[in-house]
Amino acid sequence: MVKTTVESERCKGCGLCTAVCPKKIIEIQKENRNKKGYFYAVCTQPLSCIGCAICAVMCPDCAITVEK
Repeated sequence: MVKTTVESERCKGCGLCTAVCPKKIIEIQKENRNKKGYFYAVCTQPLSCIGCAICAVMCPDCAITVEK
């Protein structure tokens, strides 16, 4: 099983992870903001994650961790 974690306080909501996810399961949510005022990314379907970690590689803030 793959575990994808987004550290919401590090995320600036740039959207790079959403653009590169081959399964399109990472989204910038529009309900909650972090302490810096940014909407942050969430993995909407964690069971569909294939563990490619492209999202983590693309994240300029190192806010995403993918564990297998």
